[in-house]
Order: sequence, then C-alpha cells, then structure tokens
Amino acid sequence: MRTTSERLLELLGLLQSRVAWTAPELAARLHVTERTVRNDVTRLRELGYPVDGVRGRSGHYRLGAGAKLPPLLLDDEEAVAVAVGLRTVTGVAGFEESGGRALTKLEHVLPDRLRRRIAALRDATEAGPANTDSNVEDPAVDASVLAEIADAIRDHRGLRAFYGAEQDRIEIEPYRLVAWQRRWFVVGRSPGTDSWAPYRVDWLTLRMPGGRSFRPSPQPDDLTELVVREVARTGWSVHARLVVDAPAEEVLARINPAVGVVESRPDGRCVLVTGGDSLEIVAVWIGMLGLDFTVESPAALVGHLRVLARRYADAVVGSAS
Repeated sequence: MRTTSERLLELLGLLQSRVAWTAPELAARLHVTERTVRNDVTRLRELGYPVDGVRGRSGHYRLGAGAKLPPLLLDDEEAVAVAVGLRTVTGVAGFEESGGRALTKLEHVLPDRLRRRIAALRDATEAGPANTDSNVEDPAVDASVLAEIADAIRDHRGLRAFYGAEQDRIEIEPYRLVAWQRRWFVVGRSPGTDSWAPYRVDWLTLRMPGGRSFRPSPQPDDLTELVVREVARTGWSVHARLVVDAPAEEVLARINPAVGVVESRPDGRCVLVTGGDSLEIVAVWIGMLGLDFTVESPAALVGHLRVLARRYADAVVGSAS
C-alpha cells in the first residue's frame, strides 16, 4: 500500500502532466476516494504548492504559478527524452555550459534503471561530425539574450541595441525568433520606417533599458520566409551575383528557395543572387546547380573558382595517366 507521501508525489505529477483535472478523474487515477483527493490537495497547498480549485459543474483542479519551482516529476520515457534532448543542445553554440549543467543535475537524480538505459543509449549511438554544411564556426548565442528577446516579444516591448560590426544603433519592435541555418534571427519592425527585417541575434548587443512598449502591427504573411529571403539577399558573409544560362523557371526548379533569389532577363537567361558563409560554400552550391554560369561578383569568387578549375583539371589528368 502506498504511503501518503508517495500518493502526494503521484498527485503532483498528474497535476503537472496536463492543465486541469476533475476530482473524479484524479480519484480514479490514484485509486482513492474524492474525499482523499481533496485532503491531498490541501496537504499540497500546506507544503507551498499552488493548487487552484474551481467549484461547480465544470469544477477542476490545476497547478497554478507559485513562488518556487515544484519538483518536476517525469515518467521513464519523459526522463529519457529530456536527457537525450539535453545531450543534443550541449552541441549548440552558446548552450554548452547551461545544457551540461542541466544534464548533470538530471542524471544525478535519475533512478539506476534509467541512468543505465541512458548510458546504454549513449554508448550504442554516435553523432555525425558537427557543422558539416559549412567550414565556418557556428556563432555562439547567449541564452540570456534569447530569453530577453522572447520576453520583449511576449510583452510587446521594443528592443534597443547596437548591431553589426559597425555597432549601429537600432530600435525595433520584435515579433518572432527564427532559427535557420545554424543562426538565430529576430524579425522586427522599424517604427521609424515601417519596414520589416531579420536581425542576427549574435550581431546584437542589447541596450538597457529596452525600448518603449508598442501596439502590434499587422505582420507579413510568413515571417520565416521573410528571414530566408532577406538573408539570401543581404545576410551572408559572402554575396554572389551570377548570370545563369537558363531561364528562371529552370533555376527555381533546381534550387531550394533558401539558396538565393532568381531574377529573369530579357535574353532568356536569369540572374541568381546567392551567398554563404565562405567562398568554399558558395562554390559548392553553384556546382550543385548543374548549369553553365558567369560570375558577375565578387572578384574573390572568380579567383577561387579558377583555383578549383585547375585543381579538378589536374585531378582528371592524373587519373587518365
């Protein structure tokens, strides 16, 4: 037979698992009477846990917001999922230390059977090399900055910041955080120009206090698409402009929209505006296009492609002999 303490922990776990429970539902799950449920709710309140109760035909209990964090009760599958997720986030730039601390705390309190299961999962699996899609190191993002931006979005509060290498002063109304291509962007509206743009979070230095509160404006249809489009146009470290010997429709059919912007030309060809974190990455993307092209800019890309052309030509000659 379970002790009262065990039953209270189980009740607390049920209250954490979903928003609201009726007394009959809790009694059925705990295999006790509704009177015992009421008494156990009273005990939880005496221990400092804010259990709210609503009377009437639609009456229910729910765990409210309190002054302290209650013990987080997870079932076996949830605990394993959280541990695996924390191992993943420790590989994200900016979250290594905080993710590692949280994982250590979780593993310290896990029962032996779950600790052994997670260890078995860790020992039986491997992760591929990180950052295989770029030869440029991922930028670190301060988790506290992300949290501050998320608070501002929630509270409709403007952001004041220094931005970019030139540390330009900006003030924006933030609307959405978007994670894309190993980068974090905040999509915001400039109240001075009524223009929308994405801003790289790792290029932001927030100024305190923040900006003024604002009334939300109608948003563009797809803020994620806005990020993809604007980053392809202005947000890469290397920007390239190519004339492709094919109509725009053919190029659009071959590329992911995230790769760049395609503009038609009267002569049946098109212009592809693309970019990447380095000349090497841009060269790879262009090569995967599978079409003839001419580089208009930058000059550094022309030089890099000449080096690649000689290298590949030498490789072909060497294999033929």
